[in-house]
Amino acid sequence: MIIFRLIGESFRFAFDALRQNKLRTMLSLLAITIGIFTIITVFSAVDTFRGKLQSSVDKLGSNTIFIQKWPWSFGDNYPWWKYMNRPQPSLRDFEMLRTRMENAQGITFEISTSDRTIKYRSSSVEGITVSAASHDFDKTWNFELQAGRYFTESESNNGSPVLLMGADIAEGLFGSEDPIGKQVQILGRRLTVIGVFKKEGEDMFGTTLDKNVNVPVNFAKGILDIQNERYNPQITVRGNDQVSLEEIESELQGLMRSIHRIRPGQQDDFALNKTTIISNQLDSMFTMVNWAGWIIGGFSILVGGFSIANIMFVSVKERTNIIGIQKSLGAKNYFILLQFIFESISLCILGGLLGLILVYLLALLIGLATGFNIILGLNNIILGIGISIIIGTISGFWPAYSASRLDPVEAIRS
Repeated sequence: MIIFRLIGESFRFAFDALRQNKLRTMLSLLAITIGIFTIITVFSAVDTFRGKLQSSVDKLGSNTIFIQKWPWSFGDNYPWWKYMNRPQPSLRDFEMLRTRMENAQGITFEISTSDRTIKYRSSSVEGITVSAASHDFDKTWNFELQAGRYFTESESNNGSPVLLMGADIAEGLFGSEDPIGKQVQILGRRLTVIGVFKKEGEDMFGTTLDKNVNVPVNFAKGILDIQNERYNPQITVRGNDQVSLEEIESELQGLMRSIHRIRPGQQDDFALNKTTIISNQLDSMFTMVNWAGWIIGGFSILVGGFSIANIMFVSVKERTNIIGIQKSLGAKNYFILLQFIFESISLCILGGLLGLILVYLLALLIGLATGFNIILGLNNIILGIGISIIIGTISGFWPAYSASRLDPVEAIRS
């Protein structure tokens, strides 16, 4: 009960200091507020970006590998000349992988072509992407249909003139009319709409099915040269959930080397790309941003710590004779020590709460202005308050210790 009374009195003294010396106290708290604001803003932004990145990875599939000609890489020194003469992934590679692969729940051969126009009667939508994929597309890509159905195996194998379209395209062509069963014109052919993808919006990788049309690859190869590099041919492999990505990658590498008849010691003539390459690169970038936040906010908090210590020394000086009276009435040294430490912590928590309120207001303004919602999570709120308590304890210790060591007679005389 004494400790709780002590904490209550410390908060009262802290608010008295703020009320009696508003400008001095607010200026001292300003550095703590700015420091907490900087650190928590950076951490909240990083956590939000990381969460959106993870949802993008989940949509592509964290257990998915893309067999392509060009490896994914970041940086200025990309050795493109090493990969120029590599062959494109082919239908032959796809067929042989499909028969030999043991740990895959889905394998697809895919191509895409952009800036196409789709028409229905007098309506048209421009700038769409036409993708063609083999039958397992629904196993290698996470999506939902808001209307209609997926391709049957017969439609995929026979190359039937049917398609799935994105929600934006369906809205642009048909408005409120039901698109299922309607015939549209694209790639110079008439195709029947059998399904509409559920609206999903763009993710952090810029991928979306909202403005995509998907057709069977066996239909596309009668119109397009699907082996041409301009159509970005790739083979997508999603592994079984119970098998690790490393095992799937190892099996794929062995099979592809066998299919391409690459001798031991020779380099691969294909790239096995995976979303973890992007995740790891962005994680390293986020780590650097976190460190930058700690450094910038840390300097501000350090200045704030000295300011709080200065306030506490002034507070000890102003209340010296009260300390003497308390000690003469039997107050122990630890009681005086804790009283001033709790007062220092109270001031720092006040500064930290102001910083958190500013973070919340900034996140709210950014959300209203751009539609990008930065989330102030509970973990960051606890971190902000935790930092405030630590700084308050460190800043208040020496003034509190000096107050606890005062001689009661000398303190009353002062």
